Amino acid sequence: MDIESIKNKIKLVVNEKRYIHTLGVADVAYDLALIHGYNVEKAYLAGILHDCAKNVSNEELVDICIKNNIAISGIEIKNIQLLHGKVGAHFAKTIYGVDDKDILNSIIYHTTGRPDMSMLEKILIVADYIEPNRKPLPRINVIREAAFESLDKALLLIIENVLTYLNETNALIDTITILTYNFYKEKEK
Repeated sequence: MDIESIKNKIKLVVNEKRYIHTLGVADVAYDLALIHGYNVEKAYLAGILHDCAKNVSNEELVDICIKNNIAISGIEIKNIQLLHGKVGAHFAKTIYGVDDKDILNSIIYHTTGRPDMSMLEKILIVADYIEPNRKPLPRINVIREAAFESLDKALLLIIENVLTYLNETNALIDTITILTYNFYKEKEK
């Protein structure tokens, strides 16, 4: 399936605001890939597909995971929308014909991160956070500047922002996000 047909299908399954965000993520992922020496087509495709399951209801997310033997963690049971990455990767493979493991992993981990991510995984998380259509976020200009110099530095700043926000709102924090933060904090030393 070519990228234009994938974009057209995505436009049908997400709302207009999500589609604008998706295009923004894909464009930023392309730019980051170009700057950091990664395959721009793969980065763009990951950006287009990263939220393909975002408009799926919580009940459907759980149902799809159960029917397809996709593991659900304890934190995902409590925050079901975290499953949109895993279900999105499942859709990328089964509906959109993507079998590239790096693209699929980037979709799975774009919300939580994971220690020792591939360049594409980092590109997608950073692009998702800094794309220009998002509402203003703390330190966003600093993070955007860092993204074009060092994906690791930008990633660490993003995770710090996310953890601060989750702590301030008393939200649940996925253990993998803490492990990711610790990994990149240690790497920075």
